[in-house]
Amino acid sequence: MSSGYSVLMSVYDAESAVNLRQSIDSIMSQDFPTNDFVIVTDGPVNSALTEVLNSYPSIRKINLPENIGLGGALNEGLKHVRNEIVARMDSDDISFPSRMGKEFAKMSEGYDIVSAPVLEFSGDISYISGIRSVPLTQDEIIAYSKKRNPFNHPCVMFRKSAVLAAGSYRSDYPLFEDYDLWVRMLRNGARACNLADPLLYMRTDEGMYLRRGGKKYASDMLSFHKMLKETGWTSTGDYLTGAIPHAVVCVMPEFIRRAVYLRLHDKN
Repeated sequence: MSSGYSVLMSVYDAESAVNLRQSIDSIMSQDFPTNDFVIVTDGPVNSALTEVLNSYPSIRKINLPENIGLGGALNEGLKHVRNEIVARMDSDDISFPSRMGKEFAKMSEGYDIVSAPVLEFSGDISYISGIRSVPLTQDEIIAYSKKRNPFNHPCVMFRKSAVLAAGSYRSDYPLFEDYDLWVRMLRNGARACNLADPLLYMRTDEGMYLRRGGKKYASDMLSFHKMLKETGWTSTGDYLTGAIPHAVVCVMPEFIRRAVYLRLHDKN
């Protein structure tokens, strides 16, 4: 395996320039630095974001003429990364300085995808609101994937060839593009694990729990899980005990939905 890894990020116009700079700086200050940082601008971005991006000459920028969504932007970015090992990074999160070194070391053992728990925060990283834990071993990850997403997408490091072999990101299931990809990778024989300790601060806001609810989100989620059942990845029992209760949570009032999500994250 190459001694280097690429970092892949996507940015679009509605994002915060302050948050973007914090996110990029957390990558630039890694204990084990990258030799290839690619940022895809998903459509035209405002002058504040442009100023931040232009202040990092070592970052390669791929500018898309129009917004095509996260999955499409990441697929375009994958065409340009120079390393087989690729770390995902969102434009408003903050990686621990040790993140890349720890994940790369695990990838060096032959894994195709690695992630870790993330700490949710609002405003400042001193205000931690919760933790998103994930299953650790291959068997646990496969079992967990029958009902819920087994990886934290913003903290993932993966093998590019394994992603491409599974068909990469696709737009069939909006908001579930990463979950869809992970299942296809697992079906394709990808070796996976999650580290036990948190490696990233994930920014949250009140609107996040609003976006994870409502009839449209519930409908999209049920459609995705129906596909998993029809392809044989999950059973009718998985659908009834996983997807259906999740749909019920989606249509609950936001304050209840937030409490349920936080409880589930902390339990796992």
